[in-house]
Amino acid sequence: MRIIGIDPGTGILGFGIIEQKGHRCLLVDAGVIRTPVKEDNAVRLLTIYDELSDIIASSRPDSMAVEKLFFAQNVTTAMTVAQARGVVLLCGQQAALSIFEYTPLQIKQAITGYGRASKPQIQEMVRTILGLDDIPKPDDCADALAAAITHTMTLPSL
Repeated sequence: MRIIGIDPGTGILGFGIIEQKGHRCLLVDAGVIRTPVKEDNAVRLLTIYDELSDIIASSRPDSMAVEKLFFAQNVTTAMTVAQARGVVLLCGQQAALSIFEYTPLQIKQAITGYGRASKPQIQEMVRTILGLDDIPKPDDCADALAAAITHTMTLPSL
C-alpha cells in the first residue's frame, strides 16, 4: 500500500510518500511545496493545488494521511493553514484517495509512544522507522512522513 502524508501549510506544505510492505515502511519520495509570502493567497492556493495534484498523479498513492489543524493562538495563521488543508482534501478527493486525518497527539503517540514527544524525537523515529541515514529535512517533510507512518500503524495487521 502506498500512502501520501501531508503536513499542511500555505508557505510550506510538507509531503511524504511511503510504501508499506508487510510490516516495513519504505520511503518513496518526500519534499515540500513552497509558495512566496508576498504572493496573493488565491495564487498560493492554486500553486499548492497544481503541484500536489501532479505529485499525486505521478506517485499514485492509495491513501492520504493529513495532519489535523491545531492552533491555540494565531487565528490568522490558522485560517490560512485551514485553507491549505481544504485544497489538500480536495486534491485527495479528486484523486479518489481514501483520506484519513490525525491530530498531532495521535501522530506523536503512534510514532514515539508518547503524546508529548518533541519534534527532534519524532524526526529521529521517522528516520529510524524508514531506515534513513539522515533525518528528513525540512521539518515539514518529516512531519508529513510521520503522518503517513501513523496511518500504517492504524491499519489492521497484514
